[in-house]
Parts: sequence; structure tokens; C-alpha cells
Amino acid sequence: MTAECFARARDLFLEGTRHLEAGRWAAAESALLASLALVPARPSTLVNLGAARIALGRPQEALEALDEVIAAEPDDIDAWFRRGQALQALSRPDEALACFEKAVAIDPTLAPAWSHRGGILKDLRRFDEAAVCFRHAIAHGADPDLNGYYLATVSGRDAPAAAPRHYVQRLFDDYADQFDEHLLGPLHYQAHTVLVRHLERLAARRFASALDLGCGTGLCGPLVKRLVDRLDGVDLSRKMLDKAVARGVYDHVVQAELGAHLQSTDRRYDLVVSADVFIYIGDLAPVFGGARRVMTPGGLFCFSVELAEGDQDFELTRHSRYAHSEAYLRNLALRHGFDVVELLPDTVREDQRQPIAGLFAYFARR
Repeated sequence: MTAECFARARDLFLEGTRHLEAGRWAAAESALLASLALVPARPSTLVNLGAARIALGRPQEALEALDEVIAAEPDDIDAWFRRGQALQALSRPDEALACFEKAVAIDPTLAPAWSHRGGILKDLRRFDEAAVCFRHAIAHGADPDLNGYYLATVSGRDAPAAAPRHYVQRLFDDYADQFDEHLLGPLHYQAHTVLVRHLERLAARRFASALDLGCGTGLCGPLVKRLVDRLDGVDLSRKMLDKAVARGVYDHVVQAELGAHLQSTDRRYDLVVSADVFIYIGDLAPVFGGARRVMTPGGLFCFSVELAEGDQDFELTRHSRYAHSEAYLRNLALRHGFDVVELLPDTVREDQRQPIAGLFAYFARR
């Protein structure tokens, strides 16, 4: 191999890694393949190619590249880590777990491997083992907010006020294309229909303007639109908002964190609805304060929550969702100037074929 050929392969490799870091997955794959054509079987190039293919949603092809690396270099820690990710994407958790265990055996300070290992153990309901992993991840420099949230989920202690913003945004950006099908199919989601059905019964009037708080893909939009002259939406996920806009029922949408939007917008509404959104927010006091700010007197604030099993204000369940108590919602209403119109128990969705108990709240702003 000539020095010129090797230099070109190196340049293509560096180009591929830059694309990978910037999230340009297809461009990364193209550059890395071109590098491999010049210098075949180079482990670092194959590992990065595997990472790009995982991101492109082709984990089986990623696995083939990573297995080639491990066959040549059995202790390549990056290959074991990426192999675990590929197997997770292929819904092969036991094999993925073994890969992450191999990675931390090679390097006990590899924080991402501890975090991924904890995630699998959580899904397997091995909560104590998962908690150990998340503690190791934090100790070795992993994102403390994200891993602290995971740790609170499995330990039942020290729940943060809300899920980390970047966790929610990434979750729903990644979930956007399958969201409606999964929610309405396996999960038998019905919070949006239940919420609006009772709203129609209780309100018996038309609203001038409404805000769909955490509108997601806009499942609630067509139902609410029948009752209002103007409908706005806000959500943290850009990809979810794109789906909502495509429904053609929203007059205006904003990408923003809910609490920040409620504190900054100059628009006013006589209806604010939020279906199945507060499962990612524990402390609802800022939301109530913001809702009061944007609402006109006599307006209705309607939303669903999962019902907490204990008597605490809110809890972070092992499903990584927040649940709230009825007493907490009533106290928030009293503190923030809302009258309780109705609080109705009903099912919001299923989880592993078990109904999830919820509350549907209807509060009137004084």
C-alpha cells in the first residue's frame, strides 16, 4: 500500500467520524466504506461503521462489522460496547447484557456501558442490580441528571422534579415515526378520547382559543378542534410537532419546554388541554402557575395523570413515568386559583396488558 493511499484512507476515516459526531449518519457510512475500500478490515473504521449503521436503523449490518472486529481483536472495548447497542436494537437483551458486561470487565470505568447495562437490567426487572449500574455510571462521569433519573426509577428514592429535558426530547424524536401506531395498538391508549369526551359533557360550549400542551403528534388535535375557533400546540420534540402540523388542525405550533412556554407566551386561552403529558413531570406547581398565567377567567384546564398508589404528592414509577395523587391535584388547584369541576378515575393505557389507572382533571380558572 502506498503512503498516498493510506493517507487518503485516513482522511476518509476522519471525515466519517466528523459526520458521525454531527449526526450525519448516511454521510458517515459512505466515508467509512470508502476508507475501508482502501484499507480493508481496519478495526477503528469498522467500529465507527457499526455505530453509523446502528444510528441508521440497520443493527444487523452493524453487528456483522463489529463481529469482524472482535474476531480479530477480542478485547476491543469499543466493539463490545457497540455490539451491545446493536443487539439491544435487535431485541436480544440477554446477548446485549453480556456485551456490556464484557466491556466493563475490560474497562470498569466505561460509564456508557454501565448505563446501558443498567437499562437492560431495569427492563428485566432486576432493579437492585440496575441501581448498582447507574451508581457506577454516575461515579465514572456519565450524565448525572439522566442516570440519576434512571436510578430514582429503579430505587424508588430521590425522584427529580421532572424527567431531564434532553431525555424527553430524544425519546420522542426517536419515537415519532412509530408513536401513533404503538400508542393506539399495543398500549390501547385512550387518554385523549376520554379527556375530550368528558370535556364535551362538562363544558357544553364553544371555546375561542385552546392550547394543546404537549401536543405530540396531535392525536388530541382533531378532537379538540371541533370545540374551538383557534387551536395552538406546543411540544418539546420537533419531529412530533412535524407530525402534528401534518394533521392540518393546528393554527400555530411552538417547539418549547412546556413550563418555559407558559411563562413566556403572550397568547391567552380559555381552554388548556394536556393528554398523557404529565407522566414526564413530577412537580406540577410550575405548570399550574403557568396555566393560570395564560388562561382567561372562567377558562378550563383539563388534563390526565397516572394515579399514584401511595399518599405522596407524586412518585416516579418503575415504568419511568410519574404518577400523582388526587389530594396533590386538589391542593395545587386551591393554591393556584382553580376550582375543581370534576376529577374522574379512568384507564389511560395498558402496560404489559395491564390497565394503568389514571385521573382526568377538569379545573376552572377563577
